[in-house]
Amino acid sequence: MKTLKLKNNNINAQRQEGDLLTFVNAHDLALQHLKVCLQREVIVSLKPFSWLEVLHKAIKFPARRYHFWWRIANYLYKTGGHKAKKCAVRINRNLRNKYSLDIKLGADIGEGMKISHFIGIVIADCAVIGTNFHITQNVTIGVKDIDKASKIIIGNDVTIGPNSCIIGNDITIGDNVTIGAMSFINDDIPADSIVYTPRPASIVRMK
Repeated sequence: MKTLKLKNNNINAQRQEGDLLTFVNAHDLALQHLKVCLQREVIVSLKPFSWLEVLHKAIKFPARRYHFWWRIANYLYKTGGHKAKKCAVRINRNLRNKYSLDIKLGADIGEGMKISHFIGIVIADCAVIGTNFHITQNVTIGVKDIDKASKIIIGNDVTIGPNSCIIGNDITIGDNVTIGAMSFINDDIPADSIVYTPRPASIVRMK
């Protein structure tokens, strides 16, 4: 009986140790991803990463402050406890009010994100976006049915023109895709594509 109890304790200890290692590894990967993103989006140089340099560039260049704060908030939201998540939500709310865009916490966006104009951008938390993502004003990325566990997957080196809308359930956009201005996307797009929604100009009246 004692042998069985000791065996069960050893199994439980091994499971707890495995869970702890998984937790630590996940945090290490998330922190490494945060540093790479800040290196490319805030420091924007080949200098070795340092938090002092990140803060210096975030203060010196106002256009980079959004990237700094959103990356920090998203890191806290994904890896932190209850208090960290509350802090992250508060940061993101302030960013939304100041910059007039709403990139939801929990969205998975690779390093090298470029935002040409902040106004009117909405990205849902179900978005999984690759590296070197370029987005412009008034772009919406989200799912059609909120109740479904859907994903919007966008590859590397994708550019989305202004006033475009990507709405649907489980849409996949490949690498190296350019989506023209005022496009409506509700289906998959293969890699190496240029996509736009044709709209003939209408003459309202002659001069």
